[in-house]
Amino acid sequence: MLINKNHKPKLIRITTVPISLEKLIEGQMSFMKNYFEVFAISSDIKNLEKVGKKERVAIQSINLTRKITPLKDLKAVIKLYNFLKKEKPHIVHSHTPKAGIVGMLASYFASVPYRLHTVAGLPLLEATGLKRKVLNAVEKITYNCATNVYPNSYGLKKIILDNRFVNKEKLKVIGNGSSNGIDTSYFDPKLFSIKDKEVLKTNLRIKNTDFVFIFVGRIVSDKGINELVASFEKLSSKNKNVKLLLVGPFEEKLDPLKEKTTLIIKHNKQIISVGYQKDVRPYFAIANALTFPSYREGFPNVVMQAGAMELPSIVSDINGCNEIIENNLNGWIVPAKDTEVLFDAMQNCLINQQQVLEMAAQSREMITSRYEQQKVWYAILTEYQSLKKNV
Repeated sequence: MLINKNHKPKLIRITTVPISLEKLIEGQMSFMKNYFEVFAISSDIKNLEKVGKKERVAIQSINLTRKITPLKDLKAVIKLYNFLKKEKPHIVHSHTPKAGIVGMLASYFASVPYRLHTVAGLPLLEATGLKRKVLNAVEKITYNCATNVYPNSYGLKKIILDNRFVNKEKLKVIGNGSSNGIDTSYFDPKLFSIKDKEVLKTNLRIKNTDFVFIFVGRIVSDKGINELVASFEKLSSKNKNVKLLLVGPFEEKLDPLKEKTTLIIKHNKQIISVGYQKDVRPYFAIANALTFPSYREGFPNVVMQAGAMELPSIVSDINGCNEIIENNLNGWIVPAKDTEVLFDAMQNCLINQQQVLEMAAQSREMITSRYEQQKVWYAILTEYQSLKKNV
C-alpha cells in the first residue's frame, strides 16, 4: 500500500479503555499522523478526550466493557459499524480482547480493506470451564474477521498456533516483539540525581542500606502478587534491610487478591504501596531489582522499562518475559505461581548483590539494542505500507 502524504489514508486504532491507548501505544498515533489521518476509538469519553488531545488525533467514543456483556457488545458493534461506513478507513487496528472482537466484527461487515489485530496478552489462559470455551470462541471470531493478526511476542504466537485459533499465514511478530517499544531517552536513570533519589527515599522511609524490590503494574492476582507478597513476607522476617515497593492500582472487583495477601500488605511495614503513579521512573530509580511474577503477559512494558532503568528482573517463565530476560544475564526466570522458587530468587539477590550490580550494568544495553521505540514504530509503519488489497 503506497502512502500519498498529500491524501492520507485513514487509520483507526481501537482499545477497550483509553488508558490502553495511553500506555500500550503512547506516542505512536502522533507518529503515524505523518502518514495517515488517525482516529482513536475507545470508551470513557472524558479520558479519551485527554488522549486525543495529547496525541493530537480525532476521537470517537464507543461503549466498550472489559467484562462479558453480549447486549452492550452488540450495540457497540452496530455503532462502530455505522461509524466505519461513514468514515471509510483504510485500516482498523485493534488492541485488547474486547476491542478486538468488536472492532474486527464491525470492520468485517463494513468491508474495511485492512483489519489488523494485535494480541498483547490472552486473559483466557487463566480461565476454565464454560468461560474458557466462550473466550476461545471470541478469540477465533476476532482472528477470522481480521486480515492480519500480530502477536507481540513469539511465545504468544506459539500459544495461538497450539490452540488452533487461526492459520499461521495470518500471524506475524513485528520486529523483535513489543507493541510500542520503549523510549530509552525517557527511561534513563541518568535523569535522576542522587538528591532526587534521596528525597524520594526519605519520603518513603527507605534507608540507603535497604535492598529494594519493586513491582510495577496492577495489584491483582494474575500478576502474581499473592506469591510475591508471600515470598517477601518470608524474606522480610529474616532480613530487616529489605523493602518491597508496590507501584500500581488495586482492582478489587476484577481480580482481587487473597484476603491474607491484603492483610500482609497492610501490616508489613517493609512493604510500601504507593498506588497508581503517572511517572514510574523515580521509583525504578531507587530500586535494586524488579520482581514481576505474572501468570500471563503479551510483551510486558514494565520489564523493558526496568531494564532501560538499569534494573535486573525476576520474571515468570511466560511468553514475553522470557524473551526480554535471559536467565542469569539480565535477570532470573522462575516458574509462574511458585512461591518457593520466587523466594529463592529474591534471597539470592540479597546474598549475591555483586551479581545484581553486574546484571544491572548490561540490562540497559540489551533493551536499547532490541526495543528502542523509534525502531518499533518504523517496523509497524513498514508493515502498514506492505499491506496488499488481496490479503
